[in-house]
Amino acid sequence: MTQESRPIRVLVAKPGLDGHDRGAKVIARALRDAGMEVIYTGIRQTPQMIVQAAAQEDVDVVGMSILSGAHMEIIPGIIDLLRQEGLEDVLVVVGGIIPEVDRQALLEQGIAGVFGPGTPTSAIVEFIQAKMRDRMGEGA
Repeated sequence: MTQESRPIRVLVAKPGLDGHDRGAKVIARALRDAGMEVIYTGIRQTPQMIVQAAAQEDVDVVGMSILSGAHMEIIPGIIDLLRQEGLEDVLVVVGGIIPEVDRQALLEQGIAGVFGPGTPTSAIVEFIQAKMRDRMGEGA
């Protein structure tokens, strides 16, 4: 299926025990407003639940919001599970309270983008759109 035949599909997830989801909901709304199809999993999702939803929903992007400080424990597991499920082509982005010292390690693990507090929603929308355009160009 070509990207032109459907909107970009994004799974927005809140992994771990963090129950604060206002930011995730704001991002989900901005992505929807930009024409993307958004599936929001809700709070307190396990890595397995996130990957299962990504597979079932046939998403192009998984966006995670983490405020708990557990990003270095949770994200590698999610990346591994995505690979095990054959979903290594899914774009993965993360936002939330991510210290600068952890950002490069996350990028090296396969995260495409890391967005901290105060990032304009338009920057996240544009990042995802640009990455998806790049991927389409590679397959053309």
